[in-house]
Amino acid sequence: MNTSSTQTAGSLRVLVTVCIAAVILPLNFVSGAVATPAIARELGGSAQALSWVTNSFMLTFGCFLMAAGALADEIGRKKVFISGVSLFALLSLLQAFSSSLLWIDLLRAAQGVAAAAALAGGAAALAQEFDGAARTRAFSLMGSSFGVGLAFGPFLAGALIAHFGWRSVFFSATVIAVLALITGASKMRETRNSQASGIDWPGTVSFTAMLALLTWALMAIPQYGLRSPQVLALLVGAVLLLGIFVWVELRVRQPMLDLSLFRYVRFIGVQALPLATGFCFVVLLVILPMLFIGVKGLSEERAGLMMMALSVPMLVVPLLAAWLTRWISAGVLCTSGLVIAAAGLGWLSQAILAQNVTAMVAPMLIIGIGTGLPWGLMDGLSVSVVPKERAGMATGIFSTTRVAGEGISLAIVGAILASMSHSALAAHFTSGDLSLAAQRLATGNLTVAQQLIPQASTAQLQQLYTAALHPLLLCLMAITLFSALMVLLALKGNQQESEAAPAGQNDLSP
Repeated sequence: MNTSSTQTAGSLRVLVTVCIAAVILPLNFVSGAVATPAIARELGGSAQALSWVTNSFMLTFGCFLMAAGALADEIGRKKVFISGVSLFALLSLLQAFSSSLLWIDLLRAAQGVAAAAALAGGAAALAQEFDGAARTRAFSLMGSSFGVGLAFGPFLAGALIAHFGWRSVFFSATVIAVLALITGASKMRETRNSQASGIDWPGTVSFTAMLALLTWALMAIPQYGLRSPQVLALLVGAVLLLGIFVWVELRVRQPMLDLSLFRYVRFIGVQALPLATGFCFVVLLVILPMLFIGVKGLSEERAGLMMMALSVPMLVVPLLAAWLTRWISAGVLCTSGLVIAAAGLGWLSQAILAQNVTAMVAPMLIIGIGTGLPWGLMDGLSVSVVPKERAGMATGIFSTTRVAGEGISLAIVGAILASMSHSALAAHFTSGDLSLAAQRLATGNLTVAQQLIPQASTAQLQQLYTAALHPLLLCLMAITLFSALMVLLALKGNQQESEAAPAGQNDLSP
C-alpha cells in the first residue's frame, strides 16, 4: 500500500471517530430533555432545578467552545479531542449513578465543558486532515452525524426509559463515547498552531460569566418577574461583562474572538444561521417532549417516536443540501429552508391549538425538512471564515454561536411560555399558587400544577397550556422569517467555497 493510500485510510478512520463523537452531543442534549419528566418523578426538584438538566449542559457547552478551540490550537487537537471524549464518558457514567438532582445538574454542567473540548478538538482535527472539496464533504458528514443523534435520540431515550429507566440514557452515552475512542482516535495526527500564544483567559472568563448571568436572568424571569431586583441585577451584570469582554478582545494580542470579523456581512450571515435554527428547531426538541409526556400523558417511548417526525429529516436533508449547491447558491438554499420551517411552525401552532396530537406529525416533518437545508450547509460555510491555521478559532466561533444561541433561545422561550401560562391561568382562576403553577405547567408538569390549583381539571390545564403555546409558536415563526431575510441579504450571491483537493489525497469520493 502506498503512502497516499495509507494516509487516506488513516484520515477516513479519523473522520469516523469524529463523526461517532459528534453523534453523542445532540443525543445527550435531546435525551436529557426526554428524561427530565422521569427524573422529576423519581428525584423531585423545583421547575428551575429541572430546567437546568438541559440548560446547564448547553450553557457550559457554549461558554467554553472558543476557549477549547484556542486550547486545541495551543496544545494539540488530538489531545483536546481525546481528553474531552474521555471526560464526557466518565461524567455520563457518574450521572447514571446520581441520586440527587443537584449533582445531576452539576455533572451536566461539567459535561458541557467536556463536550466543548470534544467538538472543538475534533472539528479542528478534521480541518487539518482534509483539504478543499474533501474538507467540505467531511464537515457535511460531521453535520449529518449530528443529524443521526437528533433523529434517533428521542426514540432511543424513550425506549431506554420505558424498559430500563432514565439512568440507562446516561449509560448509553458512555458506551458511544468509548466506541468513539476505540475506532480511530489513535490514528489521529497531533497538530497545533505554531503561532498560538495561549488562551485568552480574561476574554474567556468575561465571556463565560456574561453568558452565565444572561441565561440565569432569563431563567429567573418566570419566578421573580422581569422588573424584579434579582433579574435586573443579573441583566446589568451581563451587560457590564459584555462591555469588559469587548474591551479585552480589542486589546489582547491573540483574542479569543476576532471582533474585526464582524465587519464582513458574510460572516454575520453565517452566524445568523444557527441562531435561526435554534428558535425554529432546537427549542422544539425540549418543548414538545414536555407537551407529549407531561401534558398529554403519552409514554416516553411513544413521545420519542413522535419526535422522530421532527428529527429524522436531519439524516437526509443536510446531505441533499450539500448536493444541491452544485446548482443553487448556499444563501438561497438556507433562506428557502428557513421559510419552509416557518410555514411548518405556523401549521404546528394550529394543530396544537386544536389539541390534535396526530395532526402535529405532518408540520413537525415540514419543520425538520426546512431546518435540514441550512443545517447541512452551516458547518461548511463556517470553515472559510478564517485561515486554515486558525481552524480552532473558526470552529470555536461558529460552534459557540450555535450552542450559546441555542441555550439562550431555550431560556427565552421558557420564560415566555411561563409568562403566557401565568396569564392564561390568571384569566381563569383566582385562588391557588398561580405563579408556581405556571412554572410547573410551562415545564410540562401537569400533575403538580393541578395540585397547586385544586379547582382546575386536567382538561382545563391542557387547554390553557395549548392556548399559551399557540402564540409562542407564532412568535417563533416570525423570528424564523426575519432570520431568513437576514440570511438572504447577507449571503446573496455567495457560493459555498470549496477548493480542489490535491490529486490522490484526502478524497472522500468513491
